Amino acid sequence: MNIRIAGTANDSIVDGPGIRFTIFVQGCPHQCRGCHNPQTHDFNGGSICDISQLLDKIKSNPLLDGVTFSGGEPFCQAEALAVLGNEIKKLGLNIITYTGYTFEYLFENRNINSYGKLLDVTDILIDGEFIEEEKDWQIKFRGSRNQRYLDCNASMKSGIATDAII
Repeated sequence: MNIRIAGTANDSIVDGPGIRFTIFVQGCPHQCRGCHNPQTHDFNGGSICDISQLLDKIKSNPLLDGVTFSGGEPFCQAEALAVLGNEIKKLGLNIITYTGYTFEYLFENRNINSYGKLLDVTDILIDGEFIEEEKDWQIKFRGSRNQRYLDCNASMKSGIATDAII
């Protein structure tokens, strides 16, 4: 199965707690003003990558605490990321997914476009569009104050966005 990516970071410490392998997917419908990854917006940009290649890179780093799906908008490629996420979970790694959508929107539409499948493999969901006027360098792992750091497992069980402890 293929995924369109803008690139990867092999050992990120800014895309979630611990040492993380970060996959920047290509394509984003949100086009947030002030986005720090504007090169990921074009759905025709980036390159096509087989998810097995990404999994091999992840397996090659024994120091990883987890994997982060960033963007672009990961939920535009939810099915492929869910398949990859299931393999990542077998390795005992956690998954953080960034999205410009809200948890409420994704939960309500969980049976569409494999949104629910990606939510099911996500441990921490960082949701909400980046809002330049709410940019804050003091908050961990988020770009603007409106974005939430959510325990996706608890949120899925209750159907209510539940904050995660950072």
